[in-house]
Amino acid sequence: MSSIQISREKLQTNPIFRVLTSTSDTLGVDAYVIGGFVRDIFLHRLSKDIDVVCVGNGISLAKEVAKSLGSASLILFKNYGTAQLKYRDIAIEFVGARKESYSWAFRNPIVEEGSLEDDIKRRDFTINTLAICINQNRFGELIDIFDGLTDLEECSIRTPLDPDITFSDDPLRMLRAIRFASQLGFFIESKTFESIGNNCNRINIVSRERIVDELNKIILSPRPSVGFELLEKTGLLRLILPELTALKGIETREGIGHKDNFNHTLAVVDNLAKVSNKLWLRWAALLHDIGKPLVKRFNYRCGWTFHGHECKGAEMLKKIFRRMRMPINNNLQYVEKLVFLHMRPIVLSDNEVTDSAIRRLLFEASDDIDDLMMLCEADITSKNLGKVKQFLYNFKLVRNKLKSIEEKDRVRNFQPPIDGVEIMKMFSLPASKKIGELKLALKEAILDGEIPNEYEAAHNYLINLAKQRGIVED
Repeated sequence: MSSIQISREKLQTNPIFRVLTSTSDTLGVDAYVIGGFVRDIFLHRLSKDIDVVCVGNGISLAKEVAKSLGSASLILFKNYGTAQLKYRDIAIEFVGARKESYSWAFRNPIVEEGSLEDDIKRRDFTINTLAICINQNRFGELIDIFDGLTDLEECSIRTPLDPDITFSDDPLRMLRAIRFASQLGFFIESKTFESIGNNCNRINIVSRERIVDELNKIILSPRPSVGFELLEKTGLLRLILPELTALKGIETREGIGHKDNFNHTLAVVDNLAKVSNKLWLRWAALLHDIGKPLVKRFNYRCGWTFHGHECKGAEMLKKIFRRMRMPINNNLQYVEKLVFLHMRPIVLSDNEVTDSAIRRLLFEASDDIDDLMMLCEADITSKNLGKVKQFLYNFKLVRNKLKSIEEKDRVRNFQPPIDGVEIMKMFSLPASKKIGELKLALKEAILDGEIPNEYEAAHNYLINLAKQRGIVED
């Protein structure tokens, strides 16, 4: 089957193109679907984002299509000459064919009207330059000026023009190249790859929000390590997340070396990607060991140690999130919690698991306990299969204990059955340090298993404790 037959068949199955075709013909404009939607047709991937370029006024075409569809919502961006239409679960972007020029200091282009060829030339990669005509007389005709179809078949990412110009003009394209390599399993053509390294410092003119958006897509790819290895090799990672490049390398003393913590981190993220698509859980895996370079020590008896790296790493996160313009909200708190606690189940798996230790882990991890356990299981990257098997078996024991304790003691997200207000009433005391100490003692007694998490037991415990401390008379 020819490429034209494939493209025509794919478009004909989508009723939205009947409206696009009839509206374009009525207005007398040449119109094309272009970019990612066309690329994904040949990759057999489902896409609900459609980019339409017309040789004429894109906004006028969008308005007429919206009228024909009736229930569609339309947003106009008159300053940019573009429009976005949303119809059911489909998003359509309209633009008139244009050409672009750039200044050195900014990545926002100067835009002028242009031909279809001008518009294709401004695209980032050849695999995104493919266009399909949607006018009736040429419906399904594939326009492939830069041999993008061959690059798709060869799984190659290449710029249509000189890559140094492409990446200098819009440095975000360097991250997009790496993101496509990670998402699609493609490789970056050698000249294009070399150009990313040559132009990596240009990334500094790109907003952190746009950078994080691309990083999120890399992190959510099937094998995130592909993207982060490319980021490191091109020099982009040291400019974006130097805390990760600081993990790279092996230091040896007295013939004793430690593992390369950068490679280990990527293995952890890949392990986690096999079992979870949660974005912030994958971020936690990516950043879980960033404290190691700051606490690394060599001891002649024990070799290399990284004591307290989980605490140091959790402390570093807020600064990183602020620098990257990432949300300082519950997502940060979630990542902080998992980084801070990620060694706790490993310690429990090495020793006899006590009920008290399990209760405290349940209390501190609360509803994120299952995510924490997934992170810890992904953290086992040893090449010693026997060691891996033993760790995973021990984690299974920890999971069973967690389930048993939770069913019995209900300490996940627990609040003591008697709060501070009731304690003040019990002993006719105002809010004070003594009340705080009694509350803390009650919580600790429940977590240590001295008393069950029940009202009567808590009441009796507080009465006895208050007598011992002379708060009330015996």
